[in-house]
Amino acid sequence: MTLFYIIVGLVLLQSAVSLRGGFRYLAFFRREAGAALPTYTPFASVIVPCRGTDQGIDENFAALFAQDYPAYEIVFVGDRREDPALVLAEELCGSLPGGGVKRARVVVAGAARESGQKVHNLRAAVSEADPKSKVFVFVDTDARPQAHWLRSLVAPLADAGTGAATGYRWFVPARDRLASHLRSVWNASIASALGADTRRNFCWGGSTAVRRETFERLGVAEAWRGALSDDYALTRTLRGAGLTVRFVPSCLTPSFEDCTFDELFEFTTRQLKITRIYAPHLWKMVLYSNMLFTLGFFGGGVVVAARAALGLPYDAPLALLCAIFLTGALKAFVRLRAVAMTLAPYHARLWRGAWAHLLLWPLTAALFLYNALAAARSRRITWRGITYELISPTETAIIR
Repeated sequence: MTLFYIIVGLVLLQSAVSLRGGFRYLAFFRREAGAALPTYTPFASVIVPCRGTDQGIDENFAALFAQDYPAYEIVFVGDRREDPALVLAEELCGSLPGGGVKRARVVVAGAARESGQKVHNLRAAVSEADPKSKVFVFVDTDARPQAHWLRSLVAPLADAGTGAATGYRWFVPARDRLASHLRSVWNASIASALGADTRRNFCWGGSTAVRRETFERLGVAEAWRGALSDDYALTRTLRGAGLTVRFVPSCLTPSFEDCTFDELFEFTTRQLKITRIYAPHLWKMVLYSNMLFTLGFFGGGVVVAARAALGLPYDAPLALLCAIFLTGALKAFVRLRAVAMTLAPYHARLWRGAWAHLLLWPLTAALFLYNALAAARSRRITWRGITYELISPTETAIIR
């Protein structure tokens, strides 16, 4: 029992630290909500890498054409013209709705040879950007940005010391599938890793803006050569130059999607495999912290059940496990309050899934542990129908 109390005590301490981070996250969102945006709205190129369709892609694309921004272009890019996402994009480009979109077009990048297809697409699109564009903005096809997204994401770049500004995704299950809710809870813990500390923030490729001058001066397109992860490679390049990454809470973008359990395990494991290659220190942190939690919380549940079955006292260990659970549930509630401030139009849909964040969060620790262990065994992933072998941060083999 001494070992049990030591392990559970460490887990409780870990949970308390996480809860403190949750309150800091909420305070950061509140500060940012009341802050005035710099008046910085240069001509921007919004680049949308495409491969296949996503749930609600019509509405996602429509949101890109409805941005409250003076002047910008949209560049959709894919590996082949008959890709269904590019077919839809071409239809939209042919009937510009007016507003700030001055130009919209489709670029066909062809098949990747030495990098991830997304990275290959981005490199092709950047080379085709309008010469007068001052800012590159990258957005994924599964994101549905709000009308202020582009203006809010570009504004921090008024400070030349800011290397990039980023948002992040928030999964909103389209239907009440358990796997979809579990993915949302799993992803939420990564979303709350971003915050006020610009030195620790990272770029998320689904919603990132960078000055064109910075992009070209640092040779980001060359740094992408051979890479699979556009966001990790961009983050490493910016940090190497001593530049910071600003997280913009108002650029948290909802992704309205469902998934099966197979898709859940594929998605979460892919993220950890990429993390192991590009940020091994983060992978180790995920591995050890979730190993500790799983051993303490779920192992503690076994201890309580065993002692109850044997007629031994179990009140104290049960109280400790309840304290851990309630601390984590409070962290999830605080995080939801912060996110609800940003995603106000979807307030009802967010809180409809609150039960999952409050109750399922311990399961995500076990899932993270599974993902980290799977990443230790294999470097092979399948992403958007293409199978890759991750050899190093600058070398990616295309298997099929």
